[in-house]
Amino acid sequence: MLEVALSAGVSPETLRKIETGRVATPAFPTIAAIAGVLGLSLDAVWAEINQVENDIEPAAAGQGPRERLAS
Repeated sequence: MLEVALSAGVSPETLRKIETGRVATPAFPTIAAIAGVLGLSLDAVWAEINQVENDIEPAAAGQGPRERLAS
């Protein structure tokens, strides 16, 4: 993790927070830098994000964003 963080120009703590969800919306340049270090295209990252969101949506059907966060 240390090598990825430093190569991407972010602190290891920032990367740790992103990985654990404590940074809910990391800045685009940060994500782009991490993806580049990992050899991922931004298209692949976007597809993964959409897949995770689609997997969550059916379980939260009928709930608004605030209700999903509270559950």
